[in-house]
Amino acid sequence: MKAFQIKIELIDSEPLIWRKVVIPADVTFKRLHDTIQFSMGWRDYHLYEFEFPQEKLRITNDEESYEEFKFYSAKYKNKKPTKKEDSHGIITRIIEITVRQPQTVKIDKYLEKYKTFEYIYDFGDYWRHKIELEKTIEDYEFDYPIILEGEGACPPEDVGGLGGYKEFLEAWNDPKHPEHESMRQWGESQHYREFDIDFRNDLLKTCLKIKKVK
Repeated sequence: MKAFQIKIELIDSEPLIWRKVVIPADVTFKRLHDTIQFSMGWRDYHLYEFEFPQEKLRITNDEESYEEFKFYSAKYKNKKPTKKEDSHGIITRIIEITVRQPQTVKIDKYLEKYKTFEYIYDFGDYWRHKIELEKTIEDYEFDYPIILEGEGACPPEDVGGLGGYKEFLEAWNDPKHPEHESMRQWGESQHYREFDIDFRNDLLKTCLKIKKVK
């Protein structure tokens, strides 16, 4: 089975939080999203997108954006909105970026063509991930992703982005910090834990095994 070895990096995290993963090539961006979520330690609570500015393409589970794009691109398929219809240029901006659903697009073409692209998770905390193709494997023997190595605990959900995570760690690691106990309780309720490669790989094998069509 053909597969890709990719590196996932949480951009601007210090020290860098990263995973090196092998994923079957013939999968969709929805499956790549799932792989990133399980590998990093996110809990899939929020919207996400993959960005390809070179092609003016956005692959996202944001249904509102998708329906909006579908409506206006159909309405203005062979024409442009008039100034009266689009006095602020909102419709023009909507239709100039193609929006596609992640379960309908496969990763191989884009990963092989661009080698590197961004994955955004949680439009509030705005976690930016760099996805980089390291190599192609032609004889991958498993039908699910595997983490080869990685470092760093995944931040808790809704911690407030990189700035919030920095403040969280200061309180989490310092018993003398006035918010140490409350932050410990909150972090544990959010299932904050150190990166455990065996635990993560068990999840990948259990949850993301490719179902073969009989």
